[in-house]
Amino acid sequence: MNLRVALRGGAIVLILVVGFVAGLYVDQAYPEYVPYIGHRSTSRIDLTQVQEAARLIQADYVDSNVDPKKLSHGTVQGLVSSLGDPYTIYFDPEQYKRLQQSYQGKYTGIGIYLSFSTGYPAVTGTVPGSPAALAGLKSGDQIVKVGDKDIKGVTADQATALIQGPEGTKVMLTILRGSETLTFTITRAQIQVPTVRSATVGNHVLYVRIYQFASNTSTEFSATLKNGLPGSTAMVLDLRGDPGGFISAADDVITQFVTSGETFETHGRGGVNRHQVGSQHGAPTVPLVVLVDANSASAAEIVAGSLQVHQRAKLVGTTTFGKGSVQEDFVLSDGSDLHLTVERWFLPNGQTIDHKGLTPDVTVTIANPTDVFDVAQPSQGYARDAQLNAALGLLPGG
Repeated sequence: MNLRVALRGGAIVLILVVGFVAGLYVDQAYPEYVPYIGHRSTSRIDLTQVQEAARLIQADYVDSNVDPKKLSHGTVQGLVSSLGDPYTIYFDPEQYKRLQQSYQGKYTGIGIYLSFSTGYPAVTGTVPGSPAALAGLKSGDQIVKVGDKDIKGVTADQATALIQGPEGTKVMLTILRGSETLTFTITRAQIQVPTVRSATVGNHVLYVRIYQFASNTSTEFSATLKNGLPGSTAMVLDLRGDPGGFISAADDVITQFVTSGETFETHGRGGVNRHQVGSQHGAPTVPLVVLVDANSASAAEIVAGSLQVHQRAKLVGTTTFGKGSVQEDFVLSDGSDLHLTVERWFLPNGQTIDHKGLTPDVTVTIANPTDVFDVAQPSQGYARDAQLNAALGLLPGG
């Protein structure tokens, strides 16, 4: 099955609203669409009170024009909320359509990258030429409200649902920039960006950033290695701010660097599934350092952690987010979606990073989010990126 490790709610492109996210890139590509009826055996759940309440609302609520679809969606949302799992989410049909687009690296949004490590989502960058860039959003801006809704503590998926919308419609963002509160009204547009970008840094070192693990990431990453490795002395893989994505893409990326053994394993109701290294090894011996931070989550943690366990790469940066679960999309009969946690994943050594994160081999902090090297604008350089410079110091030719 094509499962995804749901975005934790780490950095996102709002392209990525799912960006990210909402313009954000969210975390993943096409999951398998599995009917929920009879998919797995279930224990008996007493829905008598739910049915009674629905009948009473329809019969006796003061307003007679109750929307049965909204009532149905609200019922499912209540079931989901009762699980207490921030990664199990219900999307109505329109929200799920937009989510499907984001899985493919495209969506209708505003084009921003977000970090969710603080109370309010923080902008870590904008897609060049995007509505967000043209409106003047900047790295370090905190999004306090979307419309009239305070979004403190929202997840990446929730932010995606709020910020994305039909092309040509407007979204109003309340931004905290330092001590100043600003309001931006931005028109949504179609946005499609690569999930992988690269540049040459240091002394012929190939720098590759993966923004999220989407349906096209494996192909993009393979092409990047093929085009960029000839003539390169070493490589930096940047997974900072990467909220995750499809575990199949994580498998493929690990396989490029590791020639044998287990990439990771998942544990679910069906037992243990041990993922094995594949056959496409584009960079089996190139010296490698991986950059991570508090917004590196799920599939990004699978890749970084597996490469660390295999002693294939050192990790530089800060402790990662710590999301060790896998989600699958179950499309319901009305086109809505239950984004349900179905497995937990473990590193090849049997360890879980859930709620703990990965510990870097070399801990280096960044003073300001704007100090991070922007591979989309390489001419600005990376002199202030302490993490990237520390990585280069560990590599030959760096």
